[in-house]
Amino acid sequence: MADKDTAHNLLGVRIRRGVPEDAAALEEFGRRLFVETFADLNDPENLADYVRENYNTARQTAELCSEDEITLLAVLDDSLIGYAQVRKNPPPTDIRLKEPLELHRFYVDSLYHGSGLAQRLMAEVLVSAGELGGHTIWLSVWEQNPRAIHFYAKMGFADVGSKDFWLGSDRQSDRVMALRIDQ
Repeated sequence: MADKDTAHNLLGVRIRRGVPEDAAALEEFGRRLFVETFADLNDPENLADYVRENYNTARQTAELCSEDEITLLAVLDDSLIGYAQVRKNPPPTDIRLKEPLELHRFYVDSLYHGSGLAQRLMAEVLVSAGELGGHTIWLSVWEQNPRAIHFYAKMGFADVGSKDFWLGSDRQSDRVMALRIDQ
């Protein structure tokens, strides 16, 4: 839980759209948070393979340049403290949703957990999803991540199924959660 000073400092947080010039910072931040979040529960080699493939400057640049994806950055004093990516991407084939968009990534630096930053960032995600023309937003979250599952449920997402997630050569199971945004 964030302390009173951290919560007070959030008054200076800006949430803005990412641009290609943010790719290197986003690569480093995304890599660090993914490793911090999942290293203790995963094989180091599989984790390294996944991070190498998904958190590199070329991939971040492509995502930041995509017209079908919006990357939101939470910035405090020129430091990245959170980010989210929403994109046009259908859910698994057995899950039917009206004009779906995917909340592809959603991370907040652990120093700011409990500060209200995640709720602010999610509010901006929902605005961005509307801008992309979606009526439903879906996400997948590792079934062994109860903190994230609880947060998404608190934000109104409902569990609608499951899907495989590959971390290197390790097949894991993610819960798929969805929220109507055109209500």
